[in-house]
Amino acid sequence: MLRKTVLTFAFLTALTTFYGFNATFDGSTLNREPAAEPSDGGLELFRERECVISPYDPLIRNVSEQAGNDWRLLSAIAYHESRFTPDIVSRRGARGLMQIMPVVARQFNVPADEVLDPETNVWLANQLLNRIDKTLRLPAGVPFRDRMSLILASYNGGIGHVTDARRLARQHGENPDSWDVVSRYLRLKAEPEYYQSEVVRYGRFTGSRQTLAYVRDVMGRYDKYCRLAER
Repeated sequence: MLRKTVLTFAFLTALTTFYGFNATFDGSTLNREPAAEPSDGGLELFRERECVISPYDPLIRNVSEQAGNDWRLLSAIAYHESRFTPDIVSRRGARGLMQIMPVVARQFNVPADEVLDPETNVWLANQLLNRIDKTLRLPAGVPFRDRMSLILASYNGGIGHVTDARRLARQHGENPDSWDVVSRYLRLKAEPEYYQSEVVRYGRFTGSRQTLAYVRDVMGRYDKYCRLAER
């Protein structure tokens, strides 16, 4: 049985941009490069049919529900990041099921040597998503898919760039809460006409292709998992 870890954390009072509040969440991705290929053991676990999605269904479900999130979405992120391999470490140091960087863990007062613990790793991902949601301050009536796409884009590409894209949308009289609109301005943030705008605070963004693909792939897998498993 995976051990349970009781964690406490203190939220920072000044939030700037996602990858690392202060200098840490400065708009770079949590893990721009694909994770290393999982071990054969991890794939064998994934093939087991004891769980609907992965061997980590009970853990991901329990931790995510306590955080108020849909466990199937967290499972989709875990698949994309690590193929459910708990001990995987990327060349840049992203760790575990959710590919959490140690510097991100420090923002939640979690020691680097605990990041590979599956329960801790999933807990950190949930806290991160909740912090992004709170920081974006999206209106309550924003459709679920728009909300989650904006949160995932921030998780991957940096909340600073997503916020800039929303500012640009608002400046041009468009809906800053629409993922279709914001994703277009994320692409346009690679062009001087847009990233030099007075409303842009985090400069040029050249990672839109990767971030948009990340959102598309995670949301697509989430849809599949919703058909496989009940919430």
